[in-house]
Amino acid sequence: MTGGYDRADNGDVEPWEMREWFTEYLDACNRHDLDAIREFVDAGVRRAHLPGGADAWVDDLTELFRAFPDWRWRRIQLIVEEDRIAAHLRGTGTHVGEFRGVPPTRRHPNVAEFGMYRVQNSRIVEFAGTTDHAELLAQLQG
Repeated sequence: MTGGYDRADNGDVEPWEMREWFTEYLDACNRHDLDAIREFVDAGVRRAHLPGGADAWVDDLTELFRAFPDWRWRRIQLIVEEDRIAAHLRGTGTHVGEFRGVPPTRRHPNVAEFGMYRVQNSRIVEFAGTTDHAELLAQLQG
């Protein structure tokens, strides 16, 4: 069981349980623990404007962590409603590896990220948000 609850659907899940679940997910991300992250993501996760599936999710994070080995997210705001989580995060790290064609700059970008997650059975099944890395790339190149 991931995230403190294991129910057939999210109908009986309290908002505090979803917040706790997201905190555990974010902790796994900040540890760069790809195996733990995969446990939070449904194998068939759908992502708006991005390739779907847990493998693509983990591949994207692997690329980020290689370029920014100290990358961390800080939660700014979290809103929970039924099976959905809206998250405002700040991400930052040191650019020491190539990222999306940009060679290492040693810069420390600080970017806002906004995401909408739909969670079922303790796993992310849908995601939409700021995922194009436009702000991050602008800070690396600017």
